[in-house]
Amino acid sequence: MTTDTTAPEPITDPIAAANATTTRILDDLAHTTQRAVVVDSPPGAGKSTLVVRAARELVTGGERPIIVAQTNNQVDDLIQRLAEANPDFPLGRLSSSSYIAPPALNSLTNLTVGRTLNDLSGCRIIVGTAAKWATVRDATFRWAILDESYQMRSDMLLRIVERFERGLFVGDPGQLDPFTVVGAERWIGLPYNPTLNGVTVMLEHNPGIPVHRLPVSWRLPAPTAPAIAQAFYPFTGFTAGTGEGARTLELTTASLGGGHLDETIATAFTTGWALHELPRRHVPRTDTETLQTAADLAARILARGAFATCERYSDGRHLGADDIAIGVAHRDQADLVRQALARTGHPDARRVSVDTANRLQGREFEIVIVVHPLSGRRDATAFHLEAGRLCVLTSRHRQACIVVTREGIADLLDSHPSTDPVHLSVPAKFPDGWEANQVMLAKLAQHRPKF
Repeated sequence: MTTDTTAPEPITDPIAAANATTTRILDDLAHTTQRAVVVDSPPGAGKSTLVVRAARELVTGGERPIIVAQTNNQVDDLIQRLAEANPDFPLGRLSSSSYIAPPALNSLTNLTVGRTLNDLSGCRIIVGTAAKWATVRDATFRWAILDESYQMRSDMLLRIVERFERGLFVGDPGQLDPFTVVGAERWIGLPYNPTLNGVTVMLEHNPGIPVHRLPVSWRLPAPTAPAIAQAFYPFTGFTAGTGEGARTLELTTASLGGGHLDETIATAFTTGWALHELPRRHVPRTDTETLQTAADLAARILARGAFATCERYSDGRHLGADDIAIGVAHRDQADLVRQALARTGHPDARRVSVDTANRLQGREFEIVIVVHPLSGRRDATAFHLEAGRLCVLTSRHRQACIVVTREGIADLLDSHPSTDPVHLSVPAKFPDGWEANQVMLAKLAQHRPKF
């Protein structure tokens, strides 16, 4: 499979472009002679909506599809969407004996939760995690829909591939690769590398598989979508589904003693981006000042009140703590940010979502505050430089994103060029982390308040 390095053509009608792409995907679903169809998607392009629609099309056509997701949360979200869109379809959730359904699923009258396929014999669509499907040994289905398929390692795909004849693979190629705790050096360059994502390995072994690309992000607003597209999707690109001015953010109270925090918030609310830089210093990743600043920004937004308008809420609505997230690179940072939120004294601050990029992947918020993975570091390791990590952190928002960091990342990138070894039979990954970070930093520098 070759990489198309041609710059994408601009999209003048996002709705028409998205509908045309969906039509082609569903047509392939109905008529392909290949064993798979792949759909690449930028952040917030409607992957879940496509999965729900594809499942309905298959059931209407007489099929009994299965859906494979990567986490229990993803499965629960999909079931809720399927139930809302198809209240007449009996749905099944293939689960372990220890699974406890969340309250949102308990009220669904068309859902059956079962440990085995025999428990779900009357269901038209069966949803489960890849790990659960790997325990099934005695059934085959004509179609499987694999959601967030770029998060699935190829060894997991190998364990479940005998459960279906054809697969619709839907996922985001620009975000984090599958996680593994073992060293992968022994498999690098081999065609059966089990730590690669399942889509890449499947395409390598099955030439001619149709690959579609969703062209519109319905999550990212018009002011921030171009930077994400340029930094992380330079050859495929995408456009925002909403135009300039379609979404607005306002503060409901005047600034009284907020200082630098208020300047940063005002910049973000006006332009969609803000870079809040602390003085240059080499610090451990648990740097208290940086993490407290992220917490203080969230608490300050809550204290002053944020009022947002968008295509979903044309009359606007007041944002609460559930609409804000703080993204970090490490779990110990997340723990410290939660403690910092408690110290702010705001009664709702504890309800702000705080997590790592891996756990925030797939989620959506109105405002996101990011602690830059390279902040205060002496070196640029592969983990902190990975393009997918920064892509996830900076693409969770519908309204605005604030990046908190210490000065000096540009110098760090310039003094630490990529030292990753070059391996035979391993195609170069574009964009690499160094390039993506440079593009994003150049954009953020245009939205840096002058303190």
